[in-house]
Amino acid sequence: MNDRSETRYAWNGDVALAYQVVGDGPIDIVYLQGMVSNIDLNWESPHLARFLKGLAGFGRLIVMDRRGWGCSDRFSPTDVPPFETLTDDLLSVMDAAGSERAAIFASFECTAMVMMFAATHPERVSSLMLCDPLPVWIRTDETPWLADEEEWEQELKRIHDLWGTLGFTEGAAAWEARWDPVERDWYTRMQRATMTPGSMVAEYRAYMGTDIRDILGSIYVPTLVLGLASGEENTSPENGRFLSSRIPSARVVEMEQAEESHWLHWYGRAGAILTEVGSFLVERREEEASFDRVLATVLFTDVVGSTEKAAQLGDARWKALLERQNAAVRAMLARYRGTEIKTMGDGFLSTFDGPARAVKCARAVCEAVRPLGLEVRAGCHTGEIELLGADVGGIAVHIGARVGALAGPSEVWVSSTVKDLTAGSGLVFEDAGEHELKGVPDRWHLYRVVSAA
Repeated sequence: MNDRSETRYAWNGDVALAYQVVGDGPIDIVYLQGMVSNIDLNWESPHLARFLKGLAGFGRLIVMDRRGWGCSDRFSPTDVPPFETLTDDLLSVMDAAGSERAAIFASFECTAMVMMFAATHPERVSSLMLCDPLPVWIRTDETPWLADEEEWEQELKRIHDLWGTLGFTEGAAAWEARWDPVERDWYTRMQRATMTPGSMVAEYRAYMGTDIRDILGSIYVPTLVLGLASGEENTSPENGRFLSSRIPSARVVEMEQAEESHWLHWYGRAGAILTEVGSFLVERREEEASFDRVLATVLFTDVVGSTEKAAQLGDARWKALLERQNAAVRAMLARYRGTEIKTMGDGFLSTFDGPARAVKCARAVCEAVRPLGLEVRAGCHTGEIELLGADVGGIAVHIGARVGALAGPSEVWVSSTVKDLTAGSGLVFEDAGEHELKGVPDRWHLYRVVSAA
């Protein structure tokens, strides 16, 4: 087995995504590293190189820099990509590497994206390994151990002022004490080689507005959650415990941090993590997941005042107009990669693998039918759907229909789940208050889409 491989590029549109393939074996393992990542500089740390070689001993290891990081194309601080773009990137890298299905190891901020990927594309994921995961970044009633917004602002200021300098580690005694000078110098260079401070602050700010708690129950692939046995806020063991209580097939393993090492997973815990990963992969190798339930965004559209319009035009003219409306909707579905499930009179039920694409498609439909003298209302919700041949079912479908029914002419309404998953998409929402949805338990916080970049 070679210690490393040449850096290659996969393409998602006009964006280049850097990856390496190391070793071979019975399974594919995709590795997404949080905090810092540069697939060329990874190997200059003996600690991280040893960890990567350990993973490659279990199968064919695909190491990638996600968009904006390391050797992949960067983005400006004003252009942070939404999660669905990052999941598309992961598909592009797997396709380029010839991987039909892989176990995915991700750490820290990369974990939210791969959880969404596993829920949306379970057929491409054999298992998940989530190291130091974050289900949400800002303190909530369910996650009182996390940092609040003010504490995050202090951390963002530290990143803004010190990222990529020795001062970043000098400012925290725990970091300074646990690294030898050579490793500390490597980590400082690694920060600069990962991302600029402005882009890091912008990305973290987008993640502060992201919340994936509502989709955790839609992850059915076998999941191993690896966390610290002790820690505070973003490294608290409560993060892993929370995830394991929400993901149906997850189990959590908590490890002590070696006194002399840093909390990053390729240092003191590396050996214990590799042992757990090896056992987990062996246990899961023969298991096959069922893909009859997946995470998707449902979009409902229907023509406002269709009965009155049909009576005004007469059957023949209304049928002709409806055909033009249907053609316009289908053109927008093709543009935004939506799947038409069925038509219902003058309405459409469609599904998407990304919530931002669904919302942007809904807005585009509203604009496309206006020259026809029609107005459409639309509703979007992201949740678990049941695949029923060519049809879909489940509570998420009912919620999407009820949300759409509340929208006004040329309006797009969404659930809070959609809003929480579209940070970085350029979408702007207006609070539409809490509503009871007929036939759906609880009250739902809904939002009106007011603009899109």
